[in-house]
Amino acid sequence: MPNIVIVPIDNRPVCYQLPKQISCLDKKNEVYLPDISLLGDLTKQADIEGIFSWLENVSNVDILILSLDTIAYGGLISSRRCKDSFELIKNRVDRLCEIIKSKNAQVYAFSSIMRISNNNINEEEKEYWTQYGKRIFEYSYNLHKMEKICDANNMVSCNCAATRIPDDILDDYLKTRKRNFEINKYYLELAKQGIFKTLVFSKDDCAQYGLNVKEAEELALLSSNIKNVFVKTGADEIPLTLLSRALNEKKKIKIAPLYINSDSVNKISKYEDVSVELSVKSQIELAGAKVSDVENCDMVLLVNNFKDEQGELVMGVDVELFKGELNLPNKPYFIADIVNANGADNNFIKALFQKDSLKEFYGYSAWNTTGNTLGSALACALIYFGARIPNENIFKNIQLIRFLDDWAYQANVRKKIRENSENLKNGAIYNEMAYFEKIIFDKFNIKNCKTEYNFPWNRFFEIKVSLKNVYANLPFVDILFCE
Repeated sequence: MPNIVIVPIDNRPVCYQLPKQISCLDKKNEVYLPDISLLGDLTKQADIEGIFSWLENVSNVDILILSLDTIAYGGLISSRRCKDSFELIKNRVDRLCEIIKSKNAQVYAFSSIMRISNNNINEEEKEYWTQYGKRIFEYSYNLHKMEKICDANNMVSCNCAATRIPDDILDDYLKTRKRNFEINKYYLELAKQGIFKTLVFSKDDCAQYGLNVKEAEELALLSSNIKNVFVKTGADEIPLTLLSRALNEKKKIKIAPLYINSDSVNKISKYEDVSVELSVKSQIELAGAKVSDVENCDMVLLVNNFKDEQGELVMGVDVELFKGELNLPNKPYFIADIVNANGADNNFIKALFQKDSLKEFYGYSAWNTTGNTLGSALACALIYFGARIPNENIFKNIQLIRFLDDWAYQANVRKKIRENSENLKNGAIYNEMAYFEKIIFDKFNIKNCKTEYNFPWNRFFEIKVSLKNVYANLPFVDILFCE
């Protein structure tokens, strides 16, 4: 019975609630997370001292899934904003190493490569992003592209962007990048010492070129001779993927990817820098599974992929949705719906729910980026499939939340209610979600289920879904650990 300790990136439901639930898909697992009040959010840094104290007092740890950003900077958002010096952050990391050595646990750690958002929204960035975000992205993109392909036009574009960014702002931005990059290189030194069983550097919201992509290439080169160090596209799903790896890497479950649009697997998703096919392959392997063909596989990963361009539901980019007949595999299968970034394909859900039975169904996901969707779908399916004592109640709870969140909310309700900021607090979401709740609960034969919705970061981008009375006498799943 492994004791699993998870230090999340922050307090969002997909970072805190979902890993807890997925861990409990096997009733044999014991799962521990710090109190959610200790974690960071959109505006608050994590209580790093509080997390240190909590970690020091957790006993009998077998597996530690660890967000290094939480310890180093106070969370993913704080990693881009905090002004702490390299020396202060390194001291925190060294203290963490002493705690790790005292636990004798297998440590699966991950650290982000600081993203470069391509818009002027400073919600998750420093204040100056409102004026200079696009220019910084343009500078970064063209500088790296010029270095890669030696194009004078890109040098001109880079210099043009740089002249439109005040020197003090560009200097601050580059210093923050350099500090974080040096910390990531320090993690490599620790990996050489055997501190981590697995270490992942995550490329968060990236494009084909950029200083973040350049750093990723350098980290990949520096780690080429270090065992179990990976550079992967993605972010929020990485702890889920590592959880799956920790629990399944010895089982080598064989996964066969099956694409709805098989001629388009070489297309690149939004916010990523690798093809869909490569993203799928790397996510499967990082999750501790093996890529296989349909004939010899244990499970099928059904990928509802886009034809030419991925849609983007938050930004209003519409694309052709699923059409035709949906043929489900006759083996255990799970679904990654990536036609859109930030929400489900309505046509695909309609076709899926028209099926009389979802026999051999091992999960669905369609949230945020392709990496987010793939990592969460894989973790749920692999851990449930490989469970010694599967927890069917938890599995159904997870699926209900994914359909309510990824389909009902992200693909439909969000765009209706976000036009009025008052809808963050007036309960309008309940009326809009009622139609979808009935469809989902009928499909899963759920009676007397009560839903609760809130906006944990006081914005429309994400919601927290809680369910009550899905099964008799079960509490809200957000406070449910294991039975």
